[in-house]
Amino acid sequence: MRRIQSALSTTDPTFRSNFEHNRRLVAELREKQDRARHVRPDRDVQRLEKQGKQMPRARLEKLLDPGTPFLELSTLAGNMAYGGESPGASIITGIGIVSGREVIVHADDSSIKGGAWYPLSVKKIVRCLEIAIENRLPVVHLCDSAGGFLPMQSEVFPDKHMAGRIFRNQCQLSKMGVKQLSLVFGQCTAGGAYIPALSDYNVITRGTGAVFLGGPPLVKAATGEEVGVEELGGADMHTSVSGVCDYPASTEDEAIAIGREIVGQWDRPKKWDCQRDEPEDPYYDPEELYGVLPDDIKKGFDMREVIARIADGSRFHEYQPNYGTTLVCGYANIWGWKVGILANNGVLFNDSALKGAHFIELCNQNNTPLVFLQNITGYMIGRDYEQKGITKDGAKMIMAQACSRVPKFTVMCHGSFGAGNYGMCGRAFDSRFLFSWPNHQIGVMGGEQAVNTLADVKAAQMRRNGQDVDEAVVQKLREETGSAYLEQLSAYYATSEIWDDGIIDPADTRNALGMAITASLNAPLGDPGYGVFRF
Repeated sequence: MRRIQSALSTTDPTFRSNFEHNRRLVAELREKQDRARHVRPDRDVQRLEKQGKQMPRARLEKLLDPGTPFLELSTLAGNMAYGGESPGASIITGIGIVSGREVIVHADDSSIKGGAWYPLSVKKIVRCLEIAIENRLPVVHLCDSAGGFLPMQSEVFPDKHMAGRIFRNQCQLSKMGVKQLSLVFGQCTAGGAYIPALSDYNVITRGTGAVFLGGPPLVKAATGEEVGVEELGGADMHTSVSGVCDYPASTEDEAIAIGREIVGQWDRPKKWDCQRDEPEDPYYDPEELYGVLPDDIKKGFDMREVIARIADGSRFHEYQPNYGTTLVCGYANIWGWKVGILANNGVLFNDSALKGAHFIELCNQNNTPLVFLQNITGYMIGRDYEQKGITKDGAKMIMAQACSRVPKFTVMCHGSFGAGNYGMCGRAFDSRFLFSWPNHQIGVMGGEQAVNTLADVKAAQMRRNGQDVDEAVVQKLREETGSAYLEQLSAYYATSEIWDDGIIDPADTRNALGMAITASLNAPLGDPGYGVFRF
Protein backbone atom coordinates (compact mmCIF):
# COMPACT_ATOMS: atom_id res chain seq x y z
CA MET A 1 0.00 0.00 0.00
CA ARG A 2 1.08 3.57 -0.64
CA ARG A 3 1.72 6.04 2.14
CA ILE A 4 -0.75 8.92 2.18
CA GLN A 5 1.00 12.19 1.41
CA SER A 6 -0.32 14.63 3.97
CA ALA A 7 -1.01 18.12 2.67
CA LEU A 8 -1.08 19.65 6.14
CA SER A 9 1.47 22.04 7.56
CA THR A 10 1.72 21.85 11.32
CA THR A 11 2.89 25.48 11.40
CA ASP A 12 -0.11 26.80 9.47
CA PRO A 13 -2.23 29.21 11.59
CA THR A 14 -5.44 27.32 10.80
CA PHE A 15 -3.84 24.04 11.86
CA ARG A 16 -2.59 25.61 15.10
CA SER A 17 -5.99 27.17 15.84
CA ASN A 18 -7.75 23.85 15.24
CA PHE A 19 -5.13 22.06 17.31
CA GLU A 20 -5.66 24.27 20.34
CA HIS A 21 -9.47 24.11 19.98
CA ASN A 22 -9.58 20.33 19.89
CA ARG A 23 -6.96 19.94 22.58
CA ARG A 24 -9.28 21.96 24.84
CA LEU A 25 -12.15 19.63 23.93
CA VAL A 26 -10.01 16.60 24.83
CA ALA A 27 -8.98 18.22 28.14
CA GLU A 28 -12.66 18.77 28.92
CA LEU A 29 -13.38 15.13 28.03
CA ARG A 30 -10.66 13.85 30.32
CA GLU A 31 -11.89 16.04 33.21
CA LYS A 32 -15.43 14.69 32.78
CA GLN A 33 -14.16 11.12 32.59
CA ASP A 34 -12.03 11.57 35.70
CA ARG A 35 -14.99 12.92 37.67
CA ALA A 36 -17.25 10.08 36.51
CA ARG A 37 -14.64 7.48 37.44
CA HIS A 38 -13.29 8.77 40.72
CA VAL A 39 -15.22 11.64 42.33
CA ARG A 40 -17.64 10.37 44.99
CA PRO A 41 -19.10 11.97 48.14
CA ASP A 42 -17.04 11.23 51.26
CA ARG A 43 -20.05 9.60 52.91
CA ASP A 44 -20.25 6.96 50.17
CA VAL A 45 -16.54 6.22 50.31
CA GLN A 46 -16.70 5.93 54.11
CA ARG A 47 -19.77 3.68 53.88
CA LEU A 48 -17.86 1.17 51.75
CA GLU A 49 -14.88 1.33 54.09
CA LYS A 50 -17.10 0.57 57.10
CA GLN A 51 -18.56 -2.39 55.23
CA GLY A 52 -15.06 -3.69 54.51
CA LYS A 53 -15.52 -3.22 50.78
CA GLN A 54 -13.12 -1.93 48.15
CA MET A 55 -13.96 0.71 45.59
CA PRO A 56 -15.07 -0.92 42.33
CA ARG A 57 -12.07 0.29 40.34
CA ALA A 58 -9.69 -1.11 42.95
CA ARG A 59 -11.34 -4.51 42.41
CA LEU A 60 -11.05 -4.09 38.65
CA GLU A 61 -7.36 -3.25 38.84
CA LYS A 62 -6.67 -6.44 40.84
CA LEU A 63 -8.73 -8.55 38.44
CA LEU A 64 -6.97 -7.47 35.24
CA ASP A 65 -3.52 -8.71 34.24
CA PRO A 66 -0.89 -6.10 35.22
CA GLY A 67 0.30 -3.87 32.42
CA THR A 68 -2.42 -4.88 29.97
CA PRO A 69 -4.80 -2.42 28.29
CA PHE A 70 -8.40 -1.93 29.35
CA LEU A 71 -10.87 -0.54 26.81
CA GLU A 72 -13.47 1.10 29.01
CA LEU A 73 -16.87 1.54 27.39
CA SER A 74 -19.52 4.24 27.89
CA THR A 75 -17.61 5.98 30.67
CA LEU A 76 -19.95 8.98 30.52
CA ALA A 77 -23.23 7.09 30.30
CA GLY A 78 -25.85 8.96 32.31
CA ASN A 79 -23.71 12.10 32.51
CA MET A 80 -26.67 14.31 31.52
CA ALA A 81 -29.39 12.30 33.29
CA TYR A 82 -30.81 12.00 36.82
CA GLY A 83 -29.39 15.32 37.95
CA GLY A 84 -25.87 13.91 37.86
CA GLU A 85 -26.66 11.29 40.52
CA SER A 86 -25.47 8.32 38.46
CA PRO A 87 -22.00 8.92 36.95
CA GLY A 88 -21.17 6.23 34.41
CA ALA A 89 -24.76 5.02 34.89
CA SER A 90 -23.44 3.41 38.12
CA ILE A 91 -21.81 0.65 36.05
CA ILE A 92 -18.28 0.00 34.75
CA THR A 93 -17.90 -2.01 31.55
CA GLY A 94 -14.96 -2.69 29.29
CA ILE A 95 -12.71 -5.20 27.55
CA GLY A 96 -9.55 -6.37 29.27
CA ILE A 97 -7.22 -9.32 29.85
CA VAL A 98 -7.70 -11.69 32.81
CA SER A 99 -5.26 -14.59 33.21
CA GLY A 100 -4.27 -14.16 29.60
CA ARG A 101 -7.87 -14.36 28.35
CA GLU A 102 -9.78 -11.63 26.58
CA VAL A 103 -12.96 -10.85 28.56
CA ILE A 104 -15.60 -8.18 28.95
CA VAL A 105 -16.19 -6.95 32.48
CA HIS A 106 -19.43 -5.72 34.04
CA ALA A 107 -18.90 -4.15 37.47
CA ASP A 108 -21.57 -2.61 39.69
CA ASP A 109 -20.48 0.67 41.28
CA SER A 110 -21.76 0.46 44.86
CA SER A 111 -20.25 3.86 45.68
CA ILE A 112 -23.37 5.27 43.93
CA LYS A 113 -26.71 4.61 45.67
CA GLY A 114 -25.46 1.23 46.85
CA GLY A 115 -25.05 0.14 43.23
CA ALA A 116 -28.80 0.47 42.51
CA TRP A 117 -29.68 0.15 38.82
CA TYR A 118 -31.10 3.23 37.10
CA PRO A 119 -32.72 2.78 33.67
CA LEU A 120 -29.44 3.68 31.95
CA SER A 121 -27.59 1.22 34.24
CA VAL A 122 -29.74 -1.54 32.81
CA LYS A 123 -29.18 -0.30 29.26
CA LYS A 124 -25.42 -0.30 29.84
CA ILE A 125 -25.42 -3.87 31.19
CA VAL A 126 -27.61 -5.04 28.31
CA ARG A 127 -25.21 -3.43 25.83
CA CYS A 128 -22.25 -5.08 27.60
CA LEU A 129 -23.85 -8.50 27.16
CA GLU A 130 -24.79 -7.73 23.55
CA ILE A 131 -21.09 -7.10 22.90
CA ALA A 132 -20.30 -10.41 24.59
CA ILE A 133 -22.80 -12.23 22.35
CA GLU A 134 -21.72 -10.52 19.12
CA ASN A 135 -18.01 -11.10 19.75
CA ARG A 136 -18.10 -14.35 21.76
CA LEU A 137 -16.39 -12.65 24.70
CA PRO A 138 -16.43 -14.34 28.13
CA VAL A 139 -17.95 -12.16 30.84
CA VAL A 140 -16.76 -11.42 34.36
CA HIS A 141 -19.47 -9.87 36.55
CA LEU A 142 -18.39 -7.95 39.66
CA CYS A 143 -21.67 -7.97 41.60
CA ASP A 144 -22.49 -5.44 44.29
CA SER A 145 -25.93 -3.95 43.68
CA ALA A 146 -28.96 -3.02 45.73
CA GLY A 147 -31.14 -3.97 42.77
CA GLY A 148 -33.39 -1.76 40.67
CA PHE A 149 -33.76 1.90 41.69
CA LEU A 150 -37.33 1.64 42.97
CA PRO A 151 -38.45 5.25 42.32
CA MET A 152 -37.88 4.51 38.61
CA GLN A 153 -38.97 0.86 38.58
CA SER A 154 -41.35 1.35 35.66
CA GLU A 155 -38.36 2.30 33.47
CA VAL A 156 -36.20 -0.57 34.74
CA PHE A 157 -38.35 -3.66 34.83
CA PRO A 158 -41.14 -4.45 32.37
CA ASP A 159 -40.17 -3.87 28.72
CA LYS A 160 -38.22 -5.99 26.23
CA HIS A 161 -34.85 -4.28 26.59
CA MET A 162 -35.06 -3.58 30.32
CA ALA A 163 -33.75 -5.68 33.20
CA GLY A 164 -35.13 -8.99 31.95
CA ARG A 165 -32.96 -8.59 28.84
CA ILE A 166 -29.85 -8.90 31.06
CA PHE A 167 -30.84 -12.40 32.10
CA ARG A 168 -32.07 -13.36 28.63
CA ASN A 169 -28.65 -12.39 27.25
CA GLN A 170 -26.94 -14.43 29.95
CA CYS A 171 -28.97 -17.46 28.87
CA GLN A 172 -28.02 -16.89 25.24
CA LEU A 173 -24.34 -16.69 26.16
CA SER A 174 -24.60 -19.98 28.03
CA LYS A 175 -26.35 -21.60 25.05
CA MET A 176 -23.46 -20.41 22.83
CA GLY A 177 -20.89 -21.86 25.21
CA VAL A 178 -19.47 -18.46 26.19
CA LYS A 179 -18.22 -18.57 29.77
CA GLN A 180 -19.43 -16.31 32.58
CA LEU A 181 -18.02 -15.78 36.06
CA SER A 182 -19.65 -13.80 38.87
CA LEU A 183 -17.71 -12.43 41.84
CA VAL A 184 -20.28 -11.53 44.51
CA PHE A 185 -18.94 -8.74 46.72
CA GLY A 186 -22.26 -7.35 47.95
CA GLN A 187 -25.93 -8.12 47.82
CA CYS A 188 -27.55 -9.52 44.67
CA THR A 189 -31.23 -8.94 45.29
CA ALA A 190 -34.43 -9.77 43.36
CA GLY A 191 -33.70 -10.12 39.64
CA GLY A 192 -30.04 -9.34 40.32
CA ALA A 193 -29.79 -12.71 42.08
CA TYR A 194 -29.99 -14.32 38.66
CA ILE A 195 -26.68 -12.83 37.48
CA PRO A 196 -24.63 -15.26 39.63
CA ALA A 197 -27.27 -18.00 39.30
CA LEU A 198 -27.02 -17.84 35.49
CA SER A 199 -23.22 -17.71 35.47
CA ASP A 200 -21.12 -20.82 34.90
CA TYR A 201 -19.03 -20.10 37.98
CA ASN A 202 -19.47 -17.82 40.94
CA VAL A 203 -17.49 -16.80 43.99
CA ILE A 204 -19.07 -15.12 47.02
CA THR A 205 -17.37 -13.12 49.77
CA ARG A 206 -18.18 -13.93 53.39
CA GLY A 207 -19.71 -11.16 55.45
CA THR A 208 -20.65 -8.84 52.59
CA GLY A 209 -21.77 -11.06 49.71
CA ALA A 210 -25.37 -12.25 49.60
CA VAL A 211 -27.76 -13.65 47.00
CA PHE A 212 -31.53 -13.75 47.48
CA LEU A 213 -34.73 -13.07 45.56
CA GLY A 214 -36.04 -11.11 48.53
CA GLY A 215 -33.95 -9.59 51.33
CA PRO A 216 -34.84 -9.83 55.04
CA PRO A 217 -37.19 -6.78 55.05
CA LEU A 218 -39.16 -8.11 52.07
CA VAL A 219 -39.32 -11.63 53.51
CA LYS A 220 -40.73 -10.24 56.77
CA ALA A 221 -43.26 -8.05 54.97
CA ALA A 222 -44.40 -10.88 52.68
CA THR A 223 -44.33 -13.87 55.04
CA GLY A 224 -43.80 -12.58 58.56
CA GLU A 225 -40.57 -14.63 58.81
CA GLU A 226 -37.63 -12.94 60.53
CA VAL A 227 -34.30 -14.08 59.12
CA GLY A 228 -30.77 -12.63 58.95
CA VAL A 229 -28.78 -11.90 55.80
CA GLU A 230 -26.25 -14.71 56.30
CA GLU A 231 -28.88 -17.35 56.98
CA LEU A 232 -31.03 -16.18 54.10
CA GLY A 233 -28.40 -15.74 51.39
CA GLY A 234 -24.87 -15.59 52.81
CA ALA A 235 -21.70 -17.21 51.51
CA ASP A 236 -21.61 -20.28 53.71
CA MET A 237 -25.30 -21.08 53.22
CA HIS A 238 -25.11 -20.83 49.44
CA THR A 239 -21.85 -22.77 49.08
CA SER A 240 -22.72 -25.58 51.53
CA VAL A 241 -26.54 -25.83 51.60
CA SER A 242 -28.31 -24.38 48.52
CA GLY A 243 -25.55 -24.83 45.93
CA VAL A 244 -26.41 -21.47 44.39
CA CYS A 245 -22.77 -20.39 44.72
CA ASP A 246 -19.60 -22.39 44.09
CA TYR A 247 -16.72 -20.92 46.08
CA PRO A 248 -16.67 -18.98 49.38
CA ALA A 249 -13.96 -16.39 49.94
CA SER A 250 -12.91 -14.78 53.21
CA THR A 251 -11.90 -11.49 51.59
CA GLU A 252 -12.46 -9.64 48.35
CA ASP A 253 -8.83 -10.20 47.38
CA GLU A 254 -9.28 -13.94 47.85
CA ALA A 255 -12.46 -13.85 45.73
CA ILE A 256 -10.56 -12.09 42.94
CA ALA A 257 -7.67 -14.57 43.19
CA ILE A 258 -10.09 -17.52 42.92
CA GLY A 259 -11.79 -15.80 39.98
CA ARG A 260 -8.48 -15.37 38.18
CA GLU A 261 -7.72 -19.08 38.73
CA ILE A 262 -11.09 -20.01 37.23
CA VAL A 263 -10.61 -17.81 34.14
CA GLY A 264 -7.10 -19.26 33.73
CA GLN A 265 -8.69 -22.67 33.07
CA TRP A 266 -10.87 -21.46 30.20
CA ASP A 267 -10.04 -22.29 26.60
CA ARG A 268 -8.76 -19.49 24.41
CA PRO A 269 -11.13 -19.09 21.45
CA LYS A 270 -9.67 -19.56 17.98
CA LYS A 271 -9.99 -16.34 15.99
CA TRP A 272 -11.12 -16.53 12.40
CA ASP A 273 -8.44 -16.01 9.80
CA CYS A 274 -8.51 -12.30 9.08
CA GLN A 275 -5.57 -11.15 6.94
CA ARG A 276 -2.86 -9.68 9.13
CA ASP A 277 0.58 -8.15 8.62
CA GLU A 278 3.14 -6.98 11.13
CA PRO A 279 1.69 -3.96 13.00
CA GLU A 280 3.25 -0.60 12.27
CA ASP A 281 2.76 2.78 13.94
CA PRO A 282 1.29 5.54 11.75
CA TYR A 283 3.90 7.59 9.93
CA TYR A 284 2.13 10.77 11.03
CA ASP A 285 1.58 11.61 14.69
CA PRO A 286 -2.03 10.71 15.77
CA GLU A 287 -2.14 13.87 17.91
CA GLU A 288 -2.05 15.86 14.67
CA LEU A 289 -5.72 14.91 14.40
CA TYR A 290 -6.38 17.86 16.73
CA GLY A 291 -5.17 20.13 13.91
CA VAL A 292 -7.02 18.21 11.19
CA LEU A 293 -10.46 18.62 12.76
CA PRO A 294 -11.99 22.07 12.18
CA ASP A 295 -13.35 24.19 15.00
CA ASP A 296 -16.82 24.40 13.42
CA ILE A 297 -19.14 21.51 12.51
CA LYS A 298 -19.99 23.29 9.23
CA LYS A 299 -16.38 23.35 8.01
CA GLY A 300 -15.08 20.57 5.77
CA PHE A 301 -11.75 18.73 5.77
CA ASP A 302 -10.10 15.84 3.94
CA MET A 303 -10.78 12.52 5.68
CA ARG A 304 -7.62 11.10 4.12
CA GLU A 305 -5.77 13.19 6.70
CA VAL A 306 -7.67 11.28 9.41
CA ILE A 307 -6.92 7.91 7.83
CA ALA A 308 -3.23 8.85 7.63
CA ARG A 309 -3.12 9.17 11.44
CA ILE A 310 -5.00 5.95 12.19
CA ALA A 311 -3.68 3.44 9.65
CA ASP A 312 -0.51 1.37 10.05
CA GLY A 313 2.37 3.22 8.41
CA SER A 314 -0.20 5.80 7.20
CA ARG A 315 -0.61 3.47 4.21
CA PHE A 316 -3.85 3.32 2.25
CA HIS A 317 -4.95 1.67 -0.99
CA GLU A 318 -7.76 3.87 -2.24
CA TYR A 319 -10.55 2.26 -4.26
CA GLN A 320 -12.02 4.24 -7.21
CA PRO A 321 -10.28 7.51 -6.23
CA ASN A 322 -11.80 9.44 -9.16
CA TYR A 323 -15.39 8.23 -8.83
CA GLY A 324 -17.94 9.22 -6.17
CA THR A 325 -15.31 11.45 -4.62
CA THR A 326 -17.42 12.50 -1.63
CA LEU A 327 -16.91 9.02 -0.21
CA VAL A 328 -13.34 7.81 0.34
CA CYS A 329 -13.06 4.00 0.22
CA GLY A 330 -10.04 1.78 0.45
CA TYR A 331 -7.91 -0.74 2.32
CA ALA A 332 -5.59 -0.18 5.26
CA ASN A 333 -4.18 -2.03 8.25
CA ILE A 334 -4.98 -1.23 11.89
CA TRP A 335 -2.88 -3.07 14.49
CA GLY A 336 -1.83 -5.24 11.54
CA TRP A 337 -5.42 -6.29 10.73
CA LYS A 338 -6.56 -5.59 7.17
CA VAL A 339 -9.73 -3.46 7.10
CA GLY A 340 -11.87 -1.71 4.52
CA ILE A 341 -12.41 1.97 5.34
CA LEU A 342 -15.33 4.17 4.26
CA ALA A 343 -14.94 7.85 5.13
CA ASN A 344 -17.13 10.82 4.20
CA ASN A 345 -15.64 13.74 2.30
CA GLY A 346 -18.97 15.46 1.87
CA VAL A 347 -22.62 14.76 1.16
CA LEU A 348 -23.41 11.38 -0.43
CA PHE A 349 -24.43 11.66 -4.10
CA ASN A 350 -25.69 8.86 -6.35
CA ASP A 351 -22.20 7.85 -7.46
CA SER A 352 -20.71 7.88 -3.97
CA ALA A 353 -23.61 5.76 -2.64
CA LEU A 354 -23.12 3.21 -5.45
CA LYS A 355 -19.37 3.22 -4.86
CA GLY A 356 -19.94 2.57 -1.17
CA ALA A 357 -22.33 -0.30 -1.83
CA HIS A 358 -19.91 -1.94 -4.29
CA PHE A 359 -16.94 -1.55 -1.92
CA ILE A 360 -18.91 -3.06 0.97
CA GLU A 361 -19.71 -6.07 -1.23
CA LEU A 362 -16.02 -6.47 -2.08
CA CYS A 363 -15.04 -6.43 1.59
CA ASN A 364 -17.67 -9.06 2.36
CA GLN A 365 -16.37 -11.21 -0.49
CA ASN A 366 -12.80 -10.90 0.84
CA ASN A 367 -13.72 -11.33 4.55
CA THR A 368 -12.38 -7.87 5.34
CA PRO A 369 -13.78 -6.03 8.40
CA LEU A 370 -15.33 -2.62 7.72
CA VAL A 371 -14.46 0.67 9.44
CA PHE A 372 -16.83 3.61 8.93
CA LEU A 373 -15.49 7.10 9.66
CA GLN A 374 -18.58 9.31 9.82
CA ASN A 375 -18.47 12.93 8.75
CA ILE A 376 -21.78 13.08 6.97
CA THR A 377 -24.48 15.68 6.36
CA GLY A 378 -26.70 13.09 4.64
CA TYR A 379 -27.64 12.04 1.13
CA MET A 380 -28.11 14.80 -1.44
CA ILE A 381 -31.65 16.14 -1.74
CA GLY A 382 -33.52 18.08 -4.43
CA ARG A 383 -35.63 17.46 -7.53
CA ASP A 384 -32.78 16.56 -9.86
CA TYR A 385 -31.30 14.05 -7.44
CA GLU A 386 -34.66 12.47 -6.63
CA GLN A 387 -35.24 12.02 -10.37
CA LYS A 388 -31.82 10.40 -10.66
CA GLY A 389 -32.85 7.94 -7.93
CA ILE A 390 -30.84 9.13 -4.92
CA THR A 391 -33.30 7.38 -2.59
CA LYS A 392 -32.89 4.15 -4.55
CA ASP A 393 -29.09 4.41 -4.68
CA GLY A 394 -28.87 5.32 -0.99
CA ALA A 395 -31.00 2.26 -0.24
CA LYS A 396 -28.48 0.07 -2.11
CA MET A 397 -25.71 1.28 0.20
CA ILE A 398 -27.87 0.75 3.26
CA MET A 399 -28.82 -2.77 2.11
CA ALA A 400 -25.22 -3.76 1.44
CA GLN A 401 -24.09 -2.38 4.78
CA ALA A 402 -26.96 -3.78 6.86
CA CYS A 403 -26.52 -7.31 5.46
CA SER A 404 -22.73 -7.43 5.81
CA ARG A 405 -21.35 -10.65 7.25
CA VAL A 406 -18.03 -9.12 8.32
CA PRO A 407 -17.57 -7.18 11.59
CA LYS A 408 -18.30 -3.45 11.36
CA PHE A 409 -16.83 -0.60 13.40
CA THR A 410 -17.92 3.02 13.43
CA VAL A 411 -16.21 6.21 14.56
CA MET A 412 -18.24 9.44 14.72
CA CYS A 413 -15.51 11.85 13.64
CA HIS A 414 -17.53 15.03 13.04
CA GLY A 415 -21.18 15.33 12.02
CA SER A 416 -23.71 12.52 11.59
CA PHE A 417 -26.96 13.79 10.11
CA GLY A 418 -30.00 12.34 8.41
CA ALA A 419 -30.07 9.10 6.45
CA GLY A 420 -26.31 9.36 5.95
CA ASN A 421 -26.08 7.99 9.50
CA TYR A 422 -27.82 4.84 8.27
CA GLY A 423 -25.68 4.23 5.21
CA MET A 424 -22.52 4.81 7.27
CA CYS A 425 -23.45 2.21 9.90
CA GLY A 426 -25.05 4.23 12.66
CA ARG A 427 -26.16 2.73 15.96
CA ALA A 428 -29.20 0.97 14.52
CA PHE A 429 -27.06 -1.13 12.16
CA ASP A 430 -25.20 -3.36 14.61
CA SER A 431 -21.71 -1.98 14.46
CA ARG A 432 -19.68 -4.21 16.79
CA PHE A 433 -18.37 -1.04 18.43
CA LEU A 434 -19.24 2.61 17.87
CA PHE A 435 -17.07 5.40 19.26
CA SER A 436 -17.48 9.19 19.16
CA TRP A 437 -15.05 12.10 19.22
CA PRO A 438 -15.75 15.06 21.55
CA ASN A 439 -16.56 17.42 18.65
CA HIS A 440 -19.18 15.05 17.25
CA GLN A 441 -22.78 16.10 16.61
CA ILE A 442 -25.68 13.84 15.67
CA GLY A 443 -29.26 14.58 14.65
CA VAL A 444 -31.90 14.32 11.94
CA MET A 445 -30.42 17.56 10.59
CA GLY A 446 -27.97 20.26 11.68
CA GLY A 447 -28.94 22.78 14.33
CA GLU A 448 -29.25 25.74 11.98
CA GLN A 449 -31.36 23.79 9.46
CA ALA A 450 -33.62 22.45 12.22
CA VAL A 451 -34.24 25.89 13.72
CA ASN A 452 -34.98 27.39 10.29
CA THR A 453 -37.33 24.53 9.44
CA LEU A 454 -39.29 24.92 12.69
CA ALA A 455 -39.47 28.69 12.20
CA ASP A 456 -40.78 28.25 8.64
CA VAL A 457 -43.40 25.76 9.85
CA LYS A 458 -44.55 28.20 12.56
CA ALA A 459 -44.80 31.08 10.07
CA ALA A 460 -46.78 28.91 7.65
CA GLN A 461 -49.11 27.90 10.48
CA MET A 462 -49.78 31.58 11.26
CA ARG A 463 -50.60 32.28 7.61
CA ARG A 464 -52.97 29.30 7.43
CA ASN A 465 -54.80 30.65 10.46
CA GLY A 466 -55.23 34.02 8.76
CA GLN A 467 -52.71 35.73 11.04
CA ASP A 468 -49.88 38.06 10.21
CA VAL A 469 -46.50 36.49 10.82
CA ASP A 470 -45.37 37.68 14.23
CA GLU A 471 -41.58 37.90 13.92
CA ALA A 472 -41.18 38.24 17.69
CA VAL A 473 -42.97 34.91 18.21
CA VAL A 474 -40.91 33.26 15.46
CA GLN A 475 -37.66 34.60 16.93
CA LYS A 476 -38.58 33.37 20.40
CA LEU A 477 -39.22 29.93 18.91
CA ARG A 478 -35.81 30.06 17.21
CA GLU A 479 -34.06 30.85 20.50
CA GLU A 480 -35.92 28.32 22.64
CA THR A 481 -35.76 25.42 20.22
CA GLY A 482 -32.25 26.25 19.06
CA SER A 483 -30.76 25.97 22.54
CA ALA A 484 -32.49 22.67 23.32
CA TYR A 485 -31.73 21.21 19.90
CA LEU A 486 -28.03 22.07 20.07
CA GLU A 487 -27.75 20.39 23.48
CA GLN A 488 -29.29 17.21 22.08
CA LEU A 489 -26.92 17.27 19.11
CA SER A 490 -23.83 17.07 21.32
CA ALA A 491 -21.57 14.07 21.76
CA TYR A 492 -22.15 14.28 25.51
CA TYR A 493 -25.91 13.95 25.15
CA ALA A 494 -25.46 10.98 22.78
CA THR A 495 -23.04 9.17 25.07
CA SER A 496 -25.20 9.91 28.12
CA GLU A 497 -28.03 8.02 26.41
CA ILE A 498 -25.63 5.21 25.34
CA TRP A 499 -26.06 5.91 21.63
CA ASP A 500 -22.36 5.06 21.37
CA ASP A 501 -19.83 2.92 23.22
CA GLY A 502 -18.05 5.96 24.57
CA ILE A 503 -16.37 9.23 23.63
CA ILE A 504 -12.66 8.75 22.97
CA ASP A 505 -9.69 11.02 22.45
CA PRO A 506 -9.17 11.16 18.65
CA ALA A 507 -5.49 10.35 19.22
CA ASP A 508 -6.55 7.06 20.89
CA THR A 509 -8.74 5.95 17.97
CA ARG A 510 -6.23 3.55 16.49
CA ASN A 511 -5.82 1.69 19.79
CA ALA A 512 -9.57 1.58 20.49
CA LEU A 513 -10.20 0.17 17.02
CA GLY A 514 -7.31 -2.27 17.36
CA MET A 515 -8.72 -3.75 20.57
CA ALA A 516 -12.23 -3.81 19.13
CA ILE A 517 -11.15 -5.56 15.91
CA THR A 518 -9.11 -8.13 17.85
CA ALA A 519 -12.10 -8.90 20.11
CA SER A 520 -14.46 -9.24 17.14
CA LEU A 521 -12.46 -12.05 15.59
CA ASN A 522 -13.55 -14.46 18.34
CA ALA A 523 -16.97 -14.76 16.67
CA PRO A 524 -17.39 -16.68 13.41
CA LEU A 525 -18.37 -14.79 10.29
CA GLY A 526 -22.08 -14.50 9.57
CA ASP A 527 -23.81 -16.18 6.65
CA PRO A 528 -23.42 -14.45 3.27
CA GLY A 529 -26.42 -12.96 1.53
CA TYR A 530 -28.38 -9.79 0.87
CA GLY A 531 -31.96 -8.69 0.56
CA VAL A 532 -33.47 -7.18 -2.58
CA PHE A 533 -31.59 -4.37 -4.31
CA ARG A 534 -33.81 -1.94 -6.22
CA PHE A 535 -32.25 -1.21 -9.64
